[in-house]
Amino acid sequence: MCGMPQQPPVRSSPVRPQRPDASMSLITNVMDHSLDDGYAEAAARKKSQGEGGLPRTLRAKLGLAGGLVLAALVVTLGAAQAQVAAPVVAKERQELIDRVDSETASADKLQKSVDQLRDDVSARQRAALKSSGGSAQADLVGVLSGATDVHGPGVKLVVNDAKEASTGGDATSPRETSGFSDTGRVRDRDMQRVVNGLWASGAEAVSINGQRLTALSAIRAAGDAILVDNRPLVPPYTVLAVGDGERLSTGFQNSADGLYLHALEENFGIRATISTEGDVRLPAAPSVIVRTARPSTEKTEKGTS
Repeated sequence: MCGMPQQPPVRSSPVRPQRPDASMSLITNVMDHSLDDGYAEAAARKKSQGEGGLPRTLRAKLGLAGGLVLAALVVTLGAAQAQVAAPVVAKERQELIDRVDSETASADKLQKSVDQLRDDVSARQRAALKSSGGSAQADLVGVLSGATDVHGPGVKLVVNDAKEASTGGDATSPRETSGFSDTGRVRDRDMQRVVNGLWASGAEAVSINGQRLTALSAIRAAGDAILVDNRPLVPPYTVLAVGDGERLSTGFQNSADGLYLHALEENFGIRATISTEGDVRLPAAPSVIVRTARPSTEKTEKGTS
């Protein structure tokens, strides 16, 4: 029986499994050829010429040994020098600390002497005014100028930073005209407005954190710190004012400066409380020095003419 010639079956070659990193040909090439062929060829050439490895001749070995000894000597000398210099450095540091402590103690002693002399001058001034028949006027001038400590009815106003500092602000910010961006902290200009508002509302004497304010006092800023007469204050800021308590409290809260403080509370979280007090005590100002004013001689000249 004749049939059609049969073709041999087609045998497919076995499929080689694909490498897991076949898709990362660049990384694979870098890993497989981490050493450039040129470097490998140069290393092989030096090895064949006997140039690689440790020195073979006695002279080369002696040179290598001498270099190692020199390096060890330099390291040893450096360590020894540092060990010898350490006590000297420690001694100089202690001498500097002792000098700072000594100068600080000396400055404190001089300041104490200045305070004593200032008190003596104030006492002599009061005695001279009393002997000339101006005792009542001298007491009034001392109270108004801040040269004497005072007490009486008044108000206690405590101003503190916000619990959480905030940033930014909007067009209605009450600080927009002061040039400060809000950080949730009380600023020097805020305290200026508070103090001016109390004066305008009838306060007879004002202090901040025990620092008596006078006509020469300045409330300024150094960074985020508030300075009163160049003395730094820390929050909360306790403002005491002597005057008619009820009238002073109502007048301040209804004034423009009181409304400004209220706006800081509402918009920026500044905390403030005010209360009337039956008796508040304010210390005398540490220094009352007249720099420009001079006694008038007009009355004396008319009396002698």
